[in-house]
Amino acid sequence: MKVLVVGSGGREHALCWALAASPLLTKLWCAPGNAGIAEVAECIPLGAEEVAALVGFARGSRVDLVVVGPEAPLTLGLADACAAAGLRCFGPSAAAAMLEGSKTFTKQVADAARAPTAAWERFTDAAAARAYVRAQGAPIVVKADGLAAGKGVVVAESVAEAEAALAEIMESRVHGEAGASVVIEECLLGQEVSFFALCDGDTALPLGAAQDHKRVGDGDTGPNTGGMGAYSPPPVFTQALQDQVMAEIIQPCLAEMARRGTPFRGVLFAGLMLTATGPKLIEFNVRFGDPECQALMVRLKSDLLPALVAACDGKLREVTLAWEALHSLVVVMAANGYPGAYAKGSEIRGLERAAQVPGVQVFHAGTQRREDGTLVATGGRVLGITATGATLQQARAAAYQAVDAVDWPGGFCRRDIAHRALG
Repeated sequence: MKVLVVGSGGREHALCWALAASPLLTKLWCAPGNAGIAEVAECIPLGAEEVAALVGFARGSRVDLVVVGPEAPLTLGLADACAAAGLRCFGPSAAAAMLEGSKTFTKQVADAARAPTAAWERFTDAAAARAYVRAQGAPIVVKADGLAAGKGVVVAESVAEAEAALAEIMESRVHGEAGASVVIEECLLGQEVSFFALCDGDTALPLGAAQDHKRVGDGDTGPNTGGMGAYSPPPVFTQALQDQVMAEIIQPCLAEMARRGTPFRGVLFAGLMLTATGPKLIEFNVRFGDPECQALMVRLKSDLLPALVAACDGKLREVTLAWEALHSLVVVMAANGYPGAYAKGSEIRGLERAAQVPGVQVFHAGTQRREDGTLVATGGRVLGITATGATLQQARAAAYQAVDAVDWPGGFCRRDIAHRALG
């Protein structure tokens, strides 16, 4: 099969890495890709949001499957354009992608499906939103309604902090039009888990769970990021909890999407809070998480390619997935200054040494290789040093051994990934 992966981050590198191992694969492209992806796929100079050009390339190259990594192309209708062109695409329609494109839409679907979620209200007026925050008190959660690259959520510990978030999101528009409206939620208490399920519009197949680390600093301090590390499987997320989430959240919401005439096909990423009264839905994303995808792919024993095809073709009932009896852990190495302003172009050395650590796989996110062969950083999150081990402790030790082998003064990482599980 000929496959085109769309995207350029660590998630897409992990997907390309997994797909490249499939005996069914005959050709793999990635648009636009990065320096690491170029080692396993042919990178083509098309942006992830160039919908017409991507469809044109896929048609001209007789691509059998388009795999969409990021959310933006999905909300722009890439899956719809592929369908119109007779192309198989792993990813939801633009209408179904509203599960990530609008926090309000997700809440409405969850309420209609009677899926447990936080109490919420939507506001388009900043003054009304401030009045609501003052009436509710803190802690309280403020979310930009639209897409904000994983950074439009503020868990406010005080009313003043919530009001400051409202000013930034709704008045200063730090996230652009995504902040034209906000969703304000009750603050759920517990451990947060990322859970993934492959969906074909009717059937959902569990794809495992991970725990992400959103804050930039050790001890979960500092501003939110796109993710500074992850590990899988989370010890706190038992088989019984997974069964409960499938029965109470995933399947009912999948059925509600079908009832609305917008069946969901692709990977459904449920952000969950494990509260004292059971798991509750925080939000949906309509793509693999980054860096959770890296943690999942290195544990997956089954061939990924036929599973993605089955999701597109409505045949997930015929699929079973096998997993390695391993734990995995990802440490994200980011450019100094991230998630604020950061410098680009700093040289990275030592990845060969890092990759020699047993159990380690280095995934690239924001990298580029210059004509002279020099590897340089081009993004905020730059590398995902991923390791597996018989225990979570072994996976963490291997990951940080590899991190320490990387020679990159222009970058940094958290040193406490998996602290919730290991201390």
